[in-house]
Amino acid sequence: QLQLVESGGGKVQPGGSLRLSCAASGSIFRMIAMGWYRQAPGQERELVATIFTSGGGTNYAESVKGRFTISRDNAENTVTLQMNSLKPEDTAVYYCNAVGYQSLLPSSRIDYWGEGTLVTVSS
Repeated sequence: QLQLVESGGGKVQPGGSLRLSCAASGSIFRMIAMGWYRQAPGQERELVATIFTSGGGTNYAESVKGRFTISRDNAENTVTLQMNSLKPEDTAVYYCNAVGYQSLLPSSRIDYWGEGTLVTVSS
């Protein structure tokens, strides 16, 4: 089992920056990727960015490309989201996500979620 703990949320003015961090504790047979999702009031949860454990490949939502950067430290099992040029529409609860397998079985794929951290972009 994995436990994910986020930190770094808060309130910032438009154009400002925030840095979110997520620390994973516990163990899993094989970690595939870690990433960030967000959910604004009245909207569905959406992918923000993902980084793959093997190779470090990344995937970003179109709305954050060029502004957000995801990075990871595999040894420490942490993932960080650097958010620059923040806009009011970035306001949401941001959730850390980890995807992996509990065993060699493909059916053992599992998602883990943190409790979320609120990011508010407002003047």
